[in-house]
Amino acid sequence: MSTLCEIRNLSVTYRGQTMPALNQIDLDIAAGERLAIIGESGSGKSTLARAVAGLLPLGAKVAGEMRWSSGHPPLPGRDLGFVFQDPSSSLNPVLDIGEQVAEGARRHLGLSWREAYAHALKMLERVRIPEPDKAMKAFPHQLSGGQRQRVAIAAALATRPGILIADEATSALDMAVQAEIVSLLDELVREAGMTLIFITHDIALASGFADRVAIFKDGRLVEIGPTGHVLSSPRETYTRMLIASHRDLTTTPLIREAAS
Repeated sequence: MSTLCEIRNLSVTYRGQTMPALNQIDLDIAAGERLAIIGESGSGKSTLARAVAGLLPLGAKVAGEMRWSSGHPPLPGRDLGFVFQDPSSSLNPVLDIGEQVAEGARRHLGLSWREAYAHALKMLERVRIPEPDKAMKAFPHQLSGGQRQRVAIAAALATRPGILIADEATSALDMAVQAEIVSLLDELVREAGMTLIFITHDIALASGFADRVAIFKDGRLVEIGPTGHVLSSPRETYTRMLIASHRDLTTTPLIREAAS
């Protein structure tokens, strides 16, 4: 895989804070890979996601650099799709679903509203929303949490971005729905050849599909490598603690293959 982005010595400190949320991060992101960023709350993983997406809040102090193979950072909403943890906060409660999914395609793909609505309907079908024609006319509060997250994924992918960042996109869902959403993301990313950055505190959730895992703790990158290798032969005590908290990892085919 070719390198999509080179992150060098990246540090981020939020306004009013003295300790950096990210501390001297060095990380390469490969084009087309599925990279899982794993860590507990406050580890810096979401800050990294927002830094990559260019969505850090005003007043954040940033040091270091990100070098993109294209020569310029991706444009959020067009080149880069972002799926947030809580779709209720990213979906507009007063606009119907069809309009929200169609808006990005109309703006960034140059489609007419009629074309954009037809494209939005296909996207809802693609993320397996039940009765997508009816869902087009529904409002976010009329859908379940899992359906709202599928809508958020459809909206993020409607512009055919090359990069998708999912920031704790399944943490508010029950385990069965989490598995469905992760499987859907994996399928969509593979088909489109996109780069996926999957942010999660759940190492077990990422173990079944990520090419590589990066372990964050207290704003630092403490371990990174191919998923099977890191999970079967972790170097860091913190990584071993994360794995130990998910005993089912030791019986997965992924681990058995990596250990053999």
